[in-house]
Formats: sequence, C-alpha cells, structure tokens
Amino acid sequence: MSDPVLSLATLELKLRSLLPADLYAAVWAAPESNNLMKVFEHLRTLQRILQDYTPRQVSEDPPCPGKISYRWQEGTLLFTDLAGFTPLLEANAAVGEQGAAVLLSVLNRYFSEMIEIISKSGGDLLEFTGDAMLVQFLADPNRGDLAQAVRAGLRMQRAMSNFANIETAQGTFSLGMRVGIHAGRFLTADIGTPMRMVHVLLGRSVRRAKRAEGAGEVGRVCLTMETGDYPIGGATAHPLCDDFRLESLDENYMLVKDDFTADQLGEYDITLTRRRHATALLIDRSKEGLMTEINEVVKRVEPLASYFPVSILNLLVENAAQRRIPPDFPTPAVVFINLKGLPEAVDTASPEETEGIVASFSQVFAAINAAVQSRGGILQKVTYHSVGSDFLIYFGVFGNHFDDVTKAADTALAIRAIVANLQPPIVANQPLEVTCRMGFTLGSVFAAEIGEPRGRREFNILGDPVNTAARLMSYAAPNQILLTKEVYECIADRYYCEPLGEVVLKGKASSVPAFALTGAKKSD
Repeated sequence: MSDPVLSLATLELKLRSLLPADLYAAVWAAPESNNLMKVFEHLRTLQRILQDYTPRQVSEDPPCPGKISYRWQEGTLLFTDLAGFTPLLEANAAVGEQGAAVLLSVLNRYFSEMIEIISKSGGDLLEFTGDAMLVQFLADPNRGDLAQAVRAGLRMQRAMSNFANIETAQGTFSLGMRVGIHAGRFLTADIGTPMRMVHVLLGRSVRRAKRAEGAGEVGRVCLTMETGDYPIGGATAHPLCDDFRLESLDENYMLVKDDFTADQLGEYDITLTRRRHATALLIDRSKEGLMTEINEVVKRVEPLASYFPVSILNLLVENAAQRRIPPDFPTPAVVFINLKGLPEAVDTASPEETEGIVASFSQVFAAINAAVQSRGGILQKVTYHSVGSDFLIYFGVFGNHFDDVTKAADTALAIRAIVANLQPPIVANQPLEVTCRMGFTLGSVFAAEIGEPRGRREFNILGDPVNTAARLMSYAAPNQILLTKEVYECIADRYYCEPLGEVVLKGKASSVPAFALTGAKKSD
C-alpha cells in the first residue's frame, strides 16, 4: 500500500474543488487519520447534497464527465407554474433579512409539499425553473404514466388550498398554480465538457407540455388534446375518459374535472422511489483504509459535481457541514437566452442526424458556458421553452464584483457571435438555421436554496428582473439582444444601443422602454 501522503497527492487535483478551503489546507499540512476522517465524512455529505440537487436519472447513473449520451424515451411530462408569487416576493424584498426568511419559509413549504406529492405519485422532478417545475413520468409496460401524472396534478392542486391565505408581516397573500401535461416521446441528453455537464430534454413533447401549462387555468390540470389519444393499458381511443372527466378548453387543450372523493383520488401510486447511491461504510480507519474510501467516494462525487457551475459547486462545498445556504437579495445583471433551431429538429431527424444535432448542442452549450465563466458569470441551467431551449445567465450574485453589467454585455455579444459562427448540422440535406434571442436586465433578486430542505432542491434566483429578462427574450427578434432602461443607462457610454420605444411585455401591467444592444464602441 502506498504512503497516504503520496495517495493524497494523487487525488489533490480532484480534491481542490471538492473540499472546503480550511479542510483542504489542514489535510494537506497534516494527512493524519483524524483529518482524513474529516475529508471522508465531508465527501460523503457532499455526495448526498449533489444527489439531492440532480434528477433521478442523473444521480443514479451519471455519465462519465464530458461523454455525450442521449436516448429517446416515452412518458408523460408535467409542467407547473406558480401564480401570485411576485407580489409576495416584492413585499418581502423590501424588508431585507426578515423578508428573505419569510420568502424561504413559504417557498420551501410549498416545494416540500409538491415534491412529496410528486414522489408519492411516481414522478421524477427534473428541473426547478424559478418557481416552476418540470416533472417526468416514464412510461411503464401498461402505460400508466399518464394517469399517474393526472392524479399527481390533481393532488397538487388540492394541496394549494394550504397556500390560499398566507399571513405575513407585510400582509396576506394567495398563491395558485397552473399544471400542464403532455404525453409522448422526447429525447434526453447529457452534454458538455468534463468541467461542466448539463441534462436536457429535447423535442416537440417538451414544448407541448410547456404550452399546456401556459394555456391552462389557475387551479386546474390542463392536457393537450393529443394526450387524450395516448394509450393506457393497451387502450387507444381516449382512454382517459374511462378514469377522468374531461372538459374541452379549446381545440388544442382539455381540462380535467376533479370530482373525486379523497378516497377515490388517494395519496399514492405505485412508485419508483428516489434511491441514493450506497453510502460508504467505513470499516478500516487506518490511513491506508481511509485513503481507499476517500478515493471511492471521489469516484462517485466527481461525475455529479460536473453538473454544477463552479461558483455554485463551491458554495455547496463550503456550506456542506451546515447543509444550508443563507438566502440573500443581490442585484445581478441577468441575461436570458433562447436558442432556436437545434432543440426542435430532433423530432424529424434520422438517427445519424440526431447524433449531429446533439453534438452541435453540446458544442454550443460548452462554448456559451466558457464565455460566461471566463467573464465571471454563472450559466445556471438550460431550461425548456415553448420554442427552443433557454439559458439563464447572471453576473453579481456571489460577492462584490466590478462592472458586472459590462461583463454581461460583453458575454451577450460573444454568445451571439458563437451562435452565428456555429457550423450547423445537416438535416434533410439542409443546414439547420440556428438563432438566438436575448433579454438583459438589472435588479434585485431573491437568491436562495429552494426545494425540500433535506431532499430535492437547488440554488436559484427569482424575481422581477428574471421574469422581465425572459419576457424581453420572448419579444426579441432572432439574434437580437433587448435590454431595459436600467441596463442601457449603465452601458450606453461603451456600447451601441438602439432605442425601441415602449414595448408591451406579457405579464406587465404597463409598457416598458426597451433598447437593442448592437455592439461595443471602440475604445480610444
């Protein structure tokens, strides 16, 4: 057995990003059993945290970092969106730490209840998108996934009665929820580099589920009309009608009527419970035994760690002992990017073309992440839009940064160039047209670890700047970067910006001034 100091040196490059600074220094200076034991216990805790931060498909079988993998799956997708959260957030943001505590309490109570229902109903929570969620129900041999998803949606809507009247020091608030469901075929892919991976869903089914949520009504479960033809238990003709009463909303969507008793709806479905990797059992506490176990835990942690932005991973590592990240109200520059062309193409592509599409998506994601990271920003995630895929990027959430708005502007221009210069894959003998559009804002957000405090959760930012960036992005033309007046006033002396006048954005009571970022001015 090699000397533990040499074994520690072998692992040092990997441990740099996985150990808190004080523990890294202590074990390097004195690689004795007590310090090695602390390293082992920290890594075991970090493994649990990273598993809780990732969807079941990733946490149970993460690919080798940097290895592109993808597969088609059948099942049902459920989207949720929370209504009424913005007034609650704005009222409590005005009172600092006290307000942050209230927001975190309400959000985590909400998410904990919803996650419990999802788990009991057999779903896998793939993604938090602000206060929204995407849940996957994989098809089983009897195609019971659709009925599971509908029952989950009804249970979640019933649970929202617990949030109808939320008493706070800032007043009484009410939260509601929309639920959209679509069943079909979708592509799941793990893409990126050894430093940064991401798990994405591509295809028409993802977009249809998202649109079903947007078309639905608060308090109801909305289904796409095609979902009524999705087979359950071998049936083919509107099988849902046998188990649920459906009301036509319009030519594209249906609403589920909840006329079940509590016993009829129940609380559980036969579920695939969320499993953890086996927790390491430490038997040999000698230096050699400890180093062996540390090496084994690193093998399990490293693939999971690649799914996190460097800054967020560092935050989790440094706070692993407390298993809690304090909430805050930073003022970041936020850039929302919609990438169109690649995500939509998989439905009609051949297997060879699909491979090229996924490879291109991995390439553009890696390049965008590099552009963001090199300028000190964070690419939070790739999320799902009614058209294309969205990238949430922000600057200025962690620590005091200099000139975050300028860095965000440079990044937005760099990303536009990356997309413009992308060698597009060939589908049906034609190169795909790949475009992007962006929304760019500045303002106070709520930054916190949201979800189930000791279960499925993630670090995220929420607030009007995030919502406005998304609205501007949706309003933008292909390859256009739209920004708010606040951003314009910060960068006008260094960048060319075209005034667009007042624009009307979805969800805004009044029009807002908007500007288009066209390029950087040459320095003298």
